[in-house]
Amino acid sequence: MPIYDFHAHIYPEKIAQKAVEGVGNFYNIKMNENGTVPRLLELGDEAGIDRFIVHSVATGARQVMSVNDFISATVHEHPDRFVGFGTMHADFEDKCKEAERMVELGLSGVKIHPDSQLFNVDDPRMFEFYECIEGRLPILVHCGDYRYDFDSPERVRNVLMRFPKLTFIAAHFGGWSVQDLAVEYLLDTGCYLDCSSSMMYLGNKRSKELIRMYGAERFLFGSDYPMWNPVSELERLRSLGLTEKELNLMLSENPEKILAKK
Repeated sequence: MPIYDFHAHIYPEKIAQKAVEGVGNFYNIKMNENGTVPRLLELGDEAGIDRFIVHSVATGARQVMSVNDFISATVHEHPDRFVGFGTMHADFEDKCKEAERMVELGLSGVKIHPDSQLFNVDDPRMFEFYECIEGRLPILVHCGDYRYDFDSPERVRNVLMRFPKLTFIAAHFGGWSVQDLAVEYLLDTGCYLDCSSSMMYLGNKRSKELIRMYGAERFLFGSDYPMWNPVSELERLRSLGLTEKELNLMLSENPEKILAKK
């Protein structure tokens, strides 16, 4: 079965260094990789990862179309390795028109990062967009940060309750640095989750407990490249002691199910 990494950021080579440094400064951590396409492909070959869901984030409305163009062009250059997710911003005016353009560009979903984009995930300005992609394009959302409230588990739940047909992937166990709060608000919902940028902090025991608490049928593997190395992240997932069935769900069956819905 093919292995998918559902959470990988890429940047044009001319701005990759600056972009990666910006992310590192945002989280006050040392970034592990350079964010370029060639390096991601190299690591994918080393790890045995067949396909990456790749994306980038527009920190302002003016960047939305150029980011979507870049992701689309990169996917067309590497159609056997990459699946592209576009981006959106609350300040972008014609969201539904851009959603249609994403489909025309061959993009397969959307990624937003409310903390760095500075809008609430349940901002009413985003409702039109959620309605436009509901049942059509999955959306991967950075969720939960003790420093901010933009994408708290409670706000995520508001979106899930209002748009029940939205295929929503809550990154970082549903709440980066607030995973226990995510359990309170997201356990009984229908959202998917990914394990990116979390297992090294949670530890093997808690990571495994949370995956089984939600159910492996709701989880995806994600490395969060270039923050982390996909090779070591896949090794970390395999070290949790999950069953082969659970791993197959996370690495292959769940991603293919999500991408087939679009």
